[in-house]
Amino acid sequence: MPPARWTARLQLRYRCGPGGQTLAHDRHEGPLRVLRPLHPEGPRVCHHVLVHPPGGIVGGDELDIDVALEAHTHVLITTPGATRFYRSAGPRATQHARITLAQGARLEWLPLESIAYSGCEAHNSLCAELAAGAEMIGWDVLALGLPEAGQAYSAGRYTQHLELSGAWLERGLIAADDARLLDAAPGLAGHRVMATLWLATGSPMPDARRDTLLHAARALSGSHALARTSGSTSPHPRVLVLRALAHRVEPAMTLLAAVRDAWREQAWGMPACRPRVWST
Repeated sequence: MPPARWTARLQLRYRCGPGGQTLAHDRHEGPLRVLRPLHPEGPRVCHHVLVHPPGGIVGGDELDIDVALEAHTHVLITTPGATRFYRSAGPRATQHARITLAQGARLEWLPLESIAYSGCEAHNSLCAELAAGAEMIGWDVLALGLPEAGQAYSAGRYTQHLELSGAWLERGLIAADDARLLDAAPGLAGHRVMATLWLATGSPMPDARRDTLLHAARALSGSHALARTSGSTSPHPRVLVLRALAHRVEPAMTLLAAVRDAWREQAWGMPACRPRVWST
């Protein structure tokens, strides 16, 4: 008997309630849901943990996440663990997130890493649309295989799509047999962890603000263990991007978290507040 395939959909809606509290409403079909909302920073900011009970995504699975923030809400979304794309017998596994931010909304999209197991056939995409005045800090961390456990990324394909409507689009295919991409100096140069952090706005950033945020990212990465394999840029007046290559997930995560904290403080005037689930 072939293994069960899961189709799961999660719809998340956020609105402003009395006193400016961010209120959450969710609907789900299949094994994809969120834990109860938390407000560790006060009523204005809603922390939500996205959970996929099966623990991994296999060939034929389809996960669909639809997130919409109404005006002036602030939401932080994360996961309790890695997203795992397992080996496939042929069908493709897909995860797609659609994000819409209304005027003045803020979203922190901070899932833990995705792991592409050897033999996976995976497609992971995120598309975000920001109205004027909306802002988003997000990241994506991809680990290819589990080399420290003796499980190299030696077969399979992983397609990644990151899109900020009207400002930034990246799409790439990482095939396990593409030695030039995986091992050559112009590619990943033998690294098996790729990390991307971005700050996106619905309106162009003033040059002074953009320069200040870029300087903060460059200062932190320049003093980090990944200084030689990381860098920050602004590919569009509405987007800042930090990228890093690493051999392990942990150094990449520490760099992204440090820059996220700095951007949060400098861009929004808010102190760092890391989700409790990261420390459990």
